[in-house]
Amino acid sequence: MKLPTANGDSVSTLGARMRRQRHRLSLTLQQLGEASGVSVGYLSQVERGRATPSLGTLSQIAVALQVEVSFFIHTPKTQDSLTRADERQRFAVSGSSIEYEKLGADFPGHELSSYIMNVPPGYASEEVVHEGEEVIYILEGEIVQVVDGGEHIMRPGDSLHYLGSSPHSWSNKTDKPARMLWVGRMQYDLAAGANRIRPNEGALATAFASSRP
Repeated sequence: MKLPTANGDSVSTLGARMRRQRHRLSLTLQQLGEASGVSVGYLSQVERGRATPSLGTLSQIAVALQVEVSFFIHTPKTQDSLTRADERQRFAVSGSSIEYEKLGADFPGHELSSYIMNVPPGYASEEVVHEGEEVIYILEGEIVQVVDGGEHIMRPGDSLHYLGSSPHSWSNKTDKPARMLWVGRMQYDLAAGANRIRPNEGALATAFASSRP
């Protein structure tokens, strides 16, 4: 099945859209890095098509660029809060090998997002730091989650709840696919007068990190 991806067919397309929007706002990479909480080096790699951000990182970049995540990726609109296993919306960030299955609904005022993440063998995320919190639950396979320097080998039935402010990353170091449930907050607001990300306390706040996703 062909998955919907970023508004283009390659990582370079995602990077080009990011660069154009940054230039439109007259932001330097340094300013974008300060506003998004993502390192300048990593932002540069994304713009040049040499790195693919996770959904959580992409959300932080999108807020700093004053656009929705859908500016970079396409996800079908949820009609109601019920999802069937064989009809679930699936998508991927362009250039990434991670396949997301959307579980949550986009009803007004919602704060949580949830996804099933299908993780191929050998996948390793970047390390991230962000506002909010996350819960992951392993459905199949084995995931190594690193939070604040501590490594946790997680297998089916294991779960972990942690703050996004703790540096975290994860990987599938095995030769078999893994599936995990992720629940958290993904959309953030720029704090007034400060170059940092904070939870949107009044409306939508949803997300991933450490694949953030």
